[in-house]
Amino acid sequence: MGNKGAVDLKEITVRVIDNDVEKAMKILKKKIQNDGLFKHLKLKKYFEKPSQYRRRKMREAIRRQKIASSRKI
Repeated sequence: MGNKGAVDLKEITVRVIDNDVEKAMKILKKKIQNDGLFKHLKLKKYFEKPSQYRRRKMREAIRRQKIASSRKI
């Protein structure tokens, strides 16, 4: 729990081919969404009490376990 505010920064690059900027923007948005940056920014918009943080983490863990167990079947 010590790394609550820590964020892994990684480089996201998108190539623009044939001046197709709209397609490159779509690809960039998809990469950012898959990276979880939008979710992180949304969570950091407001202060989250420590109890709410723990509760959210537990819910996320339970959700991941349910998904993993449904894939095994």
